Amino acid sequence: MRPTIATRTLVSVTAAVAIAAGGVAGAGAAFAADAPAAKTTVSSEAVTPLAVNNLGLSTTQAKKLQGGLRGYGYNGSIDGKLGTESWKAMQRFLEKHWDYNDRIDGVVGPNTIKALQRNLKKHWKYRGEIDGIAGPGTKAAFKRMADSY
Repeated sequence: MRPTIATRTLVSVTAAVAIAAGGVAGAGAAFAADAPAAKTTVSSEAVTPLAVNNLGLSTTQAKKLQGGLRGYGYNGSIDGKLGTESWKAMQRFLEKHWDYNDRIDGVVGPNTIKALQRNLKKHWKYRGEIDGIAGPGTKAAFKRMADSY
C-alpha cells in the first residue's frame, strides 16, 4: 500500500507546523533568557514592622528594657530582641504616659517614635525634634533609657 498524495501532504504540513512551533518556543525561551531579571529590593525600613527593631540597643540593653516592660503586658521571653510583642508593650507604656494615640500593633512607626521622643526629651536628655524619626539622637537617648532599668 502506497501512501497517497493527500497523506504525504498532511504529514509534511504537520511536520512543518511542529518545526515552526518548536522554533517559536525556542525563540521565546531565547528572548526570556536575554531579558534582565526584575530586581525587587526591600529596604530594612520596610521590613522593620515584622522584624526585630532594637533601635540601636545592644542585646543587654534590650533585655533590660524588656524586663521593664513586664508591667505593660510584655510576657515574652527576655531575649534582647525587641520584636512585635515588646513594641506592643512599649506602645501601651507610651499610651499611658506619653500621648501615644495610635493602634497597639507593635509597629515601630512615626507615631510610636514621636511618643517615645516625648518621653526621651523629658527624662533622657533627648534634644532633637519630636519628628517621628529614630535618628542618632533618639537612639542615644533610648540607650540611656534602657540602661536605667
